[in-house]
Amino acid sequence: MARYRLHCIGASGNSYKLALYLNCAGLDWEPVGVDFAGGVTRDAVWRANKNAMGEVPVLEVDGQLMSQSGAILIWLAETTGKFAPGADQRYEALRWIMFDNHKFTNNHAMHRFQRSFMPAPVHPAILSFLRARTEASFAIVDKHLADRAFMLGDKPTIVDFSLAGYVYYPKQETGFDIAKDFPAIDAWRERLAALPGWKPPYELMPVGSDLRLTMLPPA
Repeated sequence: MARYRLHCIGASGNSYKLALYLNCAGLDWEPVGVDFAGGVTRDAVWRANKNAMGEVPVLEVDGQLMSQSGAILIWLAETTGKFAPGADQRYEALRWIMFDNHKFTNNHAMHRFQRSFMPAPVHPAILSFLRARTEASFAIVDKHLADRAFMLGDKPTIVDFSLAGYVYYPKQETGFDIAKDFPAIDAWRERLAALPGWKPPYELMPVGSDLRLTMLPPA
């Protein structure tokens, strides 16, 4: 059994943040599938044994269970030294990880889920609201990346893995053409994709419920 066991599903961008980090860091890890579509994360026993917050990802390591991707990325950087921000970058790293969790990833993830994985079409006003919020947060990151290779400078850190959670899912699924509308983010995506160990989400986490099959409405 691998030392790091990531309880996840392929469609979870928050899980992908950790899977991508673990793979690019060359750590001994394996994905463990979760039947998200079957409701396991709402099950009282699962919550008692895995994560009281009822979410994936959950990282299992040395008998310890951890949740919340941002907190886990910080812990991994501190315990492995891989992709760790410099001591003088700690505040900046925390600032961007919080921004990512609150806005960049959050808005994008909600728009994608409402657009592609609901059993029935949602009201257009909901998608319009979420799209506007996503575009606003993307514009901030696009401007930030216009004159730097990675979020904190010339080397990738956990901040880049945090923001990478949902930017590699297909545009048919997310509804966003990043290459066309956010060129600096797209160039940054390409730099991350050149790292040894990079793989797209569904390839890196071929486990758990496949929301593409179980939750998309019929054509």
